Amino acid sequence: MRGLSIRKAALVLAISMGLPAAHALAASFANPHLLDSAESLSAKIAQDREVRASGGESTLRVIDVRKADVYRAGHIPGSINVPFTELTDMHAAVEGALKSDTALAALLGDSGIHHSSQVVIYDDQGGFRASRLFWLLEYYGHRNVSLLDGGVDAWIGAGLPLDEGGIASMADAAREYGRHRPTEFSITRSPRRFASADTIMNHRYDENTIVVDVRPAAQYANGHIPWAVNIPWMQNLTPDGMLKSADELMAHFAGHGITMDSHVIIHCQTGEASAHTYFAMRVVGFSRVRTYHRSWAEWGSDPSLPKS
Repeated sequence: MRGLSIRKAALVLAISMGLPAAHALAASFANPHLLDSAESLSAKIAQDREVRASGGESTLRVIDVRKADVYRAGHIPGSINVPFTELTDMHAAVEGALKSDTALAALLGDSGIHHSSQVVIYDDQGGFRASRLFWLLEYYGHRNVSLLDGGVDAWIGAGLPLDEGGIASMADAAREYGRHRPTEFSITRSPRRFASADTIMNHRYDENTIVVDVRPAAQYANGHIPWAVNIPWMQNLTPDGMLKSADELMAHFAGHGITMDSHVIIHCQTGEASAHTYFAMRVVGFSRVRTYHRSWAEWGSDPSLPKS
């Protein structure tokens, strides 16, 4: 409770100083706009309601990536459900592989996301699920996107309300909350956010390139890319599921030989956990960071690729 009071005090102080609310708790991060607190998201939602009430156009899209039944049991008011399972192709040869660009663009457009949307994503697993959509949006060239620190648990902990009930579709949610009708999402890829197996092999002898395997130590021990460094993604979080401070994260990565000059390629088992470390590195200011989203599911099953 004391920590919550401190967070609220920080928010009040930030507003009184004229700082954007989203920066209140993230002031020490190099990219504080990528991280929202529960309080700052609440302020964004309230502002969005005022804009719509005065006849303005809503640009805020709050995306809940939990499964539909969990979403219906209680979600942040105005949020639209885009279950994390909808991003992956269940019939792909590689487990966890993404759907086609065409299918994903349609999914994002159906949720009302377009080039001017302000997107805030949340889950109930410390950002583990939400971060993959964050990475995907950045890879697809969408610039205004952030994660809710601590997810729905932080929202509840701040004493903020949830909505309950079933919304049949994303289109219905868009209509109910005054959002745009489903629109067209345009993809403009940012290649520097993406890595393939070829990317890793081509940088094998580059001393400035560090491959990070974020799987648990036991999985890493059972087989890994020979030159990959094991830094489990859970180490990005505090015990209560919040992102560690900028100083803690910087010291954590530096302890594994990663500096701001490093070219970092991150992978996991199926492309989800790697996105969490991608996000953590982005928010503290790493610019040369990308994910190998097909990850060990592809590498481990390819007999032509080296393994330890």
